[in-house]
Amino acid sequence: MSRLFGSVRARATLAATLVVAVALVAAGAAVLLSLRSNLLGEAGTQAERSAREVATELAVGTPYADLSLDVDDRPVQVVDDDGVLVAASEDLEQITGTGVDAVQPRPAVSPGGDDDADDDDDDSGESLDPGEIGARITVSDGSATIDGDAEDYRFAAVPVKTDDRGTLTVYAGAPLSAEHGAVSTALTVMLIGFPLLLAVVAGVTWLVTRRALRPVEGIRREMAAITASEDLARRVPVPATHDEVARLATTTNETLAALESSVERQRGFVADASHELRSPIASLRTQLEVAAAHPELLDLDGAVADTVRLQRLAADLLLLARLDAGERPADARVDLAALAREAAEGRTGVRVRGAEGPVSVAGSRGQLGRVLANLLDNAQRHARSAVEVSVRRDGDTAVVAVADDGEGVPAADRERIFERFVRLDAARSRDDGGAGLGLAIARDVAVRHGGTLTVHDAPAGGALFELRLPGV
Repeated sequence: MSRLFGSVRARATLAATLVVAVALVAAGAAVLLSLRSNLLGEAGTQAERSAREVATELAVGTPYADLSLDVDDRPVQVVDDDGVLVAASEDLEQITGTGVDAVQPRPAVSPGGDDDADDDDDDSGESLDPGEIGARITVSDGSATIDGDAEDYRFAAVPVKTDDRGTLTVYAGAPLSAEHGAVSTALTVMLIGFPLLLAVVAGVTWLVTRRALRPVEGIRREMAAITASEDLARRVPVPATHDEVARLATTTNETLAALESSVERQRGFVADASHELRSPIASLRTQLEVAAAHPELLDLDGAVADTVRLQRLAADLLLLARLDAGERPADARVDLAALAREAAEGRTGVRVRGAEGPVSVAGSRGQLGRVLANLLDNAQRHARSAVEVSVRRDGDTAVVAVADDGEGVPAADRERIFERFVRLDAARSRDDGGAGLGLAIARDVAVRHGGTLTVHDAPAGGALFELRLPGV
């Protein structure tokens, strides 16, 4: 059961059925209440009409015996001021709901003079003149038995002032059988029709959801196959529906493509790192083996150089791993102008110019120092004679520019040089050219600090590397 309702189809079908069920119950209740109210109102109108007809006869002085009390076999009572039944329908056997349970009228009692009769008011509080019928009526529900047939009625009480019999109240009833029958029929139709309608809604929702989710199931199966095969080159099918499912499939394929690219990049990185590490390790091992056999042939400077190179390469790989892992830089305040002067100190042919005051940014002093050091190393490696570093503010942005007077970077290679282990001069030795990680590290650090690192043509004809960071 839990597995069934764990599916989207089952939950959607259940939700749609419940919503329709609530709507149907609410609508059905409203219809029944409205139908009952209308039928009760109509019965009250009929009862009032019958009561007023009898009241009209009383107002013109019609004797009790000549009143039209047996029209349509409806119960009618005429009651005087003392609550005494003075006239009633001939076949009336029992009655409730009018306040007067008597069904056999008593002989009329003289009201005791016209003056007393003229001063009487009806129970509704209206002051009536002789021959006047009250405008206010009282409606009540009850039952009556006429000629052996018991039925529910709606009664209307109408007061009338007579000249010689005082104030009389006429009770007339209208049957509620039509109301009961209509409400019962409507309720029966609803009890039969609503479940059938809910079954149709559930079935249609189940089929529609199944059709709508069929592409999702295809995506799930393909993703399961990709997971099992570990083949990131596969893609999920994209339905031609141009809806949310199609966009989901497209996004899934884009995610797979990005994941495939990331995995390929990681594999390439591991392969290149292994290749770069192999060279200094092999050289160092060779020198140590030679020194072990022939101490007099030990090249101490070469061993130290290989060790330093190996140490720098390991540090670069460790920093790239931390950057790839999403390590957030520190939020310290760093003065780029002072940092540039420190990075240029002791370097031959490097000149720093620009802002006299501090140009501050928020970030890691160590990582930003590494960026400047890498840019200066790259500039010195390619410069003919001079390297110039400038620090300035450009609005809310801090800008550090490192320019050399070398050959520059071809436009086609200005993005490729920021890739890892890329060296444009394939003939250059590894010792002179490095491992090809300096600019990649500089670009990654700049991006982590919310900035950019780009390369352009320098005024002197070489390369101009421009680092832009948000200022503080």
